[in-house]
Amino acid sequence: MPIYNEETNIANVISEWLPVLDGLGIRYELLAINDGSKDSTLAILQSLAQRYQDKIVVIDKPNSGHGRSCRCGYEVALERSAQWILQIDSDGQCDPAYFPSFWSQHEEADCVFGFRATRGDGLMRKLISRSCGVLSSLVSGVDVRDANVPYRLMRKSALVQALPKVPADFDVQNIALTVALKRCQGLRWKYVPIHFRDRQGGINSINIPKIAKMGWTMLKGLRRVKK
Repeated sequence: MPIYNEETNIANVISEWLPVLDGLGIRYELLAINDGSKDSTLAILQSLAQRYQDKIVVIDKPNSGHGRSCRCGYEVALERSAQWILQIDSDGQCDPAYFPSFWSQHEEADCVFGFRATRGDGLMRKLISRSCGVLSSLVSGVDVRDANVPYRLMRKSALVQALPKVPADFDVQNIALTVALKRCQGLRWKYVPIHFRDRQGGINSINIPKIAKMGWTMLKGLRRVKK
């Protein structure tokens, strides 16, 4: 879970996810990747880690952006021998109520991705995601569908195969990894329709102009993702 300046949300997000994971009897660690937050996010995470020992691992790093924080999480998860890697965001938009449906597919799939069938964060965000998916598919030559969805479950072997194809300095790791996974032969895919909630509080640090700039840079950079 990449986290930046989420002091308003992070305690609630973690407190609603842990019971769902516990209820499924999954052996897990929640990797909380603090991306150089400037508010009290780190202190809250450290307090939660003390409260939920052996369940939360806090990783504090200098700010490098959402994408590279995702990359950090992928790499740490692999280093810690995780057999399955779940990526979610820290703003409360990823509803844990859908996760049992994700987990029910894991024996028959290598990648279980959410598909944002409905959204609560506005028409503009929906249009941006749809455009991103279409353009990414055209540039990459593979059908990436909801390319930047942050609700995704990946088998270790799939991530090990795909991650080296994505340059480590690529800012939009989410989309690049989707492309790399789609290019891997023989991977089994499942999609779970989800409702993507509006963020639960606080201010989104990524505004529309910034998204547009990141999107343009990403599309130009997709050619760097190895086939």
